Amino acid sequence: MIRLGKIQELEIKRFTSVGAYLNDAEGSGDDVLLPKSQIPEGAKIGDIIKVFVYRDSKDRIISSTRMPLAQVGEIKKLTVISSSKIGYFLDWGMEKDLFLPFSETVGSVEKFKSYLVALYIDKSDRLAATMKVKDYLSTDAPYKENDKAIGTIYSINRDIGAFVAVDNKYDGLIQKKNIFGVLEMGEEIEVRINKVHDDGKLDLSLRERGYVQMEEDAKIILTRLKEKGGFLPLNDSSHPNEIKKELHMSKSGFKRAVGKLFKDGIIQITSEGINLKK
Repeated sequence: MIRLGKIQELEIKRFTSVGAYLNDAEGSGDDVLLPKSQIPEGAKIGDIIKVFVYRDSKDRIISSTRMPLAQVGEIKKLTVISSSKIGYFLDWGMEKDLFLPFSETVGSVEKFKSYLVALYIDKSDRLAATMKVKDYLSTDAPYKENDKAIGTIYSINRDIGAFVAVDNKYDGLIQKKNIFGVLEMGEEIEVRINKVHDDGKLDLSLRERGYVQMEEDAKIILTRLKEKGGFLPLNDSSHPNEIKKELHMSKSGFKRAVGKLFKDGIIQITSEGINLKK
């Protein structure tokens, strides 16, 4: 059976002036055209050719030896190249751009930016993209606690956190309390696996473990102190939001890092804040 939106191997059944017509070994359903310009040199009836089946600019089902960046059911990061009154168009490596309907977007979408999308066949039997990738993500990731991975942010909920497609395959979440700084839709980030839940979903963190993160936080505070002339109006009494706004870290992380800097004799702690020793 010929499958729309899939890379598959089909057999050359016949030749015409416009190209070769292909089908599966059983010859089920209608043959599909492979344009003359894409027929491999020396090809003959009975040859098996690897092609991608999609719809051309005239909405006809056609095959191509040109391979797409993604096929139906896959999740890939694709770039927005234009827009219309009903949606956006993405570059997916084919002559006809891939349609992303407004109804399938998540958050704001900008031209020339890349977003994580899944390919599907819509109700009109046409190929389209959706940014609502959650249902396409797997929960059988091979990761364990404290492993590191690369993921793409596919949704952000201010009350919950940032949803991440780890390896663009597995479902994960950075909880709101573990987010420091600004994250954006489509952003690729490095994460650490905090926990693998019973349902297979991943609890993630942008932060390093204990002593490693303390070193990084100490460097951030030291850099900020130098930028501010050697003084920061922050200490144990400061509100967590003040610390987060100034340094993009939690209050507990701040306290650990300040303790290290104090122990190393680099800073002084006062009732007004912290001072860089001269």
